Amino acid sequence: MQFEDLKIIEPILKALKEENYTTPTSIQEKAIPHLLNRKDVLGSAQTGTGKTAAFAIPILQHLYMDRQQHNRPRKINALIITPTRELAIQIADSFTTYGRHTGLQNTVIFGGVKQGTQTAALRRGVDILVATPGRLLDLMDQGYVKLNDIEYFVLDEADRMLDMGFINDIKKIIAKLPAQRQSLFFSATMPYNIVKLSRKILKDPIKIEASAVSSTAETIQQYLYYTNRDTKRDLLNHILKDRKIDQVLLFCRTKHGADRITRNLKKNKISAAAIHGDKAQNARQKALQQFKDGEIRVLVATDIAARGIDIDKLAYVINYDIPNIAETYVHRIGRCGRAGEEGVSISICEPEENVYVKDIEKLIDQKIEVVKNNPFPQTDNPMNAKEKQAFEKEKNKRKQEFFANRNKNKAGSSKFNRR
Repeated sequence: MQFEDLKIIEPILKALKEENYTTPTSIQEKAIPHLLNRKDVLGSAQTGTGKTAAFAIPILQHLYMDRQQHNRPRKINALIITPTRELAIQIADSFTTYGRHTGLQNTVIFGGVKQGTQTAALRRGVDILVATPGRLLDLMDQGYVKLNDIEYFVLDEADRMLDMGFINDIKKIIAKLPAQRQSLFFSATMPYNIVKLSRKILKDPIKIEASAVSSTAETIQQYLYYTNRDTKRDLLNHILKDRKIDQVLLFCRTKHGADRITRNLKKNKISAAAIHGDKAQNARQKALQQFKDGEIRVLVATDIAARGIDIDKLAYVINYDIPNIAETYVHRIGRCGRAGEEGVSISICEPEENVYVKDIEKLIDQKIEVVKNNPFPQTDNPMNAKEKQAFEKEKNKRKQEFFANRNKNKAGSSKFNRR
């Protein structure tokens, strides 16, 4: 199937051709026809499947056609809510790209920066607003944003939204939306609380799954190094001696860890920058742009800061710390191997993280290939009695949580399907 087969209008097709987009991804092929028919959609799509275009293209087409028929003043007719500023900026850029020949205007609002530029754009008039929840509510309270004319509403990355504690903000926003609207709800995972929230937003939705929930893309080669905590740094330097690994998104668990890793890389003459919540917005955007432009070889990121980073043809992701939530691993490595491109994921595991690897392999239903040619292999590293007791307690707790969540997800999914 080609984009031309999806009944997309010429101004948008022209922009897609200019970006060398010819074949829609799975989520695009499944979602776009329903959205063009003004159906509500509940979409389950892992990171990197092209879901932004899946909802942006139909919204642009609806607004363009409406504008052609009715020469009405410019108002906010479409609202996209997303959890992080990086993702909000990325979505707004996508609307600009796909809509460059439509004459439609979009803007993005998010916290952490002065509001003057954002409010000025709102005063000039926009058709599409991309926003994070906190800043949107703030500007609504100040009278800069009214949601009376919203015809198209998207809640993106719903699972991360709830993880970050935005549920009450989301409910406040939904309460201000017109009852008559088309609503789209996208989430990488579909636990019961997500399905429950979707029922408050959607009307008779079409349920779409781009791929199995919590699976990894087949285009990503996954490798695993077992090492010790005190040799992780040396192993990372060894891996990066391979100059083919020229653009790397590296994940770590904490902000402090991101800064420490960045300093160590620079000491070894490897260009690097850190991106996390304690960095100023302009510093984060500068680091991201330098990474995209190839001026920085390694971008070190925490999970929340990295959500929404979309680098064309990014080939390498390194997990310096193994995430203690298995689904986080899926999100991380999904930053590479996007939209059919090939990618490589490299994970570095210390002894205390071995249990997390087992959780990940259980979730993705496959074994991660262990690299044998490892100059810093994991050795027996017995913990003291106190450490071992704490570790076993955490391990058992995580096992209980895993099975409890899995049972709840199954129950939630079956309830949804019975509706």
